[in-house]
Amino acid sequence: MLKFICYPKCTTCQRAKGWLDDNKIEYELRDIKADNPTLDELKLWYAASGLPLRRFFNTSGLLYKSLDLKNRLPSMTEDEMLQLLSSDGMLVKRPLLVGEGWALVGFKESEWEDQLKD
Repeated sequence: MLKFICYPKCTTCQRAKGWLDDNKIEYELRDIKADNPTLDELKLWYAASGLPLRRFFNTSGLLYKSLDLKNRLPSMTEDEMLQLLSSDGMLVKRPLLVGEGWALVGFKESEWEDQLKD
C-alpha cells in the first residue's frame, strides 16, 4: 500500500489527497507532524526518489527559515542533513508519496499521474 505522508493543514497536501481520492488510489495516511519520518525512512525515500537531498527540505517553512538553512545547507554533509530532517517533520517537504522502490516529493500532478497511472 502507498504511504501518503502529509501535514493535514497544508493546502498542497489537501489538494494531493483530493487527487488521490478522486483517482480512487488507496493509501495509508500519515501526519508528518504527529509521526515524524525516521532517519532510516528518510534514507530509503531519498535513495528511491533519485532527487538531490536538498529537495527534501520544506524551504517555505518557518523552521527552515528560523534555522537559516538556506545558508547552512551548502556546508552540511548528507548525514547531517538527514539527521536534521529526521529531527522535525516540519522541515520535510510535503506531501510525500512512497511506493515500492520509489518516492515522490511535493505534489506535481503530472509526476504523480505518470507514476501511478497504468
